[in-house]
Amino acid sequence: MTALTGTLLYRGDPERGALWAQCLQRAAPQITFRQWPQAGLPQDVCPQEVRWLAVWQPPADFAAQFPNLRLVFSLGAGVDHFDLAALPAGLPLIRMTEAGLAAAMADYVTLAVLALHRDFIRYGAQQRRAEWQEHRVVPAAGRRVGIMGLGRLGQAALERLRPFGFPLAGWSRTPRALDGIETFAGEAGRAAFLARTDILVCLLPLTPETRGLIDDRLLAGLPRGAALVNAGRGAHLDQPALLAALDAGHIRAAVLDVTEPEPLPPDHPFWRHPAVWLTPHIATQTDPEAAVRQVLEAIARHEAGLPVEGRVDPARGY
Repeated sequence: MTALTGTLLYRGDPERGALWAQCLQRAAPQITFRQWPQAGLPQDVCPQEVRWLAVWQPPADFAAQFPNLRLVFSLGAGVDHFDLAALPAGLPLIRMTEAGLAAAMADYVTLAVLALHRDFIRYGAQQRRAEWQEHRVVPAAGRRVGIMGLGRLGQAALERLRPFGFPLAGWSRTPRALDGIETFAGEAGRAAFLARTDILVCLLPLTPETRGLIDDRLLAGLPRGAALVNAGRGAHLDQPALLAALDAGHIRAAVLDVTEPEPLPPDHPFWRHPAVWLTPHIATQTDPEAAVRQVLEAIARHEAGLPVEGRVDPARGY
């Protein structure tokens, strides 16, 4: 890394950016770090010297602004905030794959599944009504959990859930084989997957094919009394369809970490629905130190002409 020079430009949360700056200074002081605010390019940034861009919400013309870009990094595990069709051919886009992302997502999914399994959302609503009423405890072996999306995050969540004794299954676009996990694939396998799932967890990437996937038809395919966890993207969910399924009692509860838009309007029914638990897109967050390590490794491998982990295939959308 000592021979590499240039500017790494960061556009994201300023507080995390300050941590990135500290980590990069310790690990690769020869690389210049600059933060790019939402309004205008800082005066101390020379566009021709920007070699690497780490960004959450990229401006439409970012590639034209920096003619010597070598790599672009998404500040998250997803890349749906990029216009992949407009990405210049040959400019690699790298998504975050550092291990902390999968571990934190596994924590969140485990918490959400256990809360739904033990009826904590229902008991929370009862508490607000000053109502003391117990409900039957279902053994873990009688609660079937299914995860849509079997990438790094989905597999980490399944491994974290395994010791609890839930019957586990996964669904993905293309066939995957996982030890001890029942797997389903494609349109042909989705109905059977849904029919055997009591708690559905969505960890899919957002693509044109998955946008709006959790609609009335999909929810109707779940057993009556099933529950939902959406920690993928808000645009996966047809919100009116979920509200109708909740109010009809077909879906008993939902944990939503992502919404469309974010945040929801103050008058949105999800805020006050007794069967909905909202969190503000915090299921997983990139750890600055681990992220900087990934970025530096990616830079070194790319400069050496080696494959880079996390490189996005624009045709697939992830």
